Amino acid sequence: MQTVAQVLIGLVAALHAYFLVLEMFLWQRPPGRALSGFDADTARLTAPLAANQGLYNGFLAAGLVWGLVIGSLATQVFFLVCVIVAGVFGAATANRRILVAQAAPGALALGAALLAA
Repeated sequence: MQTVAQVLIGLVAALHAYFLVLEMFLWQRPPGRALSGFDADTARLTAPLAANQGLYNGFLAAGLVWGLVIGSLATQVFFLVCVIVAGVFGAATANRRILVAQAAPGALALGAALLAA
């Protein structure tokens, strides 16, 4: 079960690294605009906000990788809870898809990590 937990945490970290790239670098290009559903003008106007959001997603990815590298369950749990809280908040305030794309994978990884402990 430990391996499953580590793989799931790694996938959540990779997902957040992908969010970083989409939000910081591709927001005004087709992949970012497809994610947001914004037209070119709205994407241009919201790019600084998206970049800030992407940076936070990068911090979540870095924290999860750090937790895996040092083998700290407490660090893994902390950052997975942060992922879940961010996903729930995003779903409540921005788009319900965030619950599935962010909070659910985080919750699965958290459950696996706690079962493996």
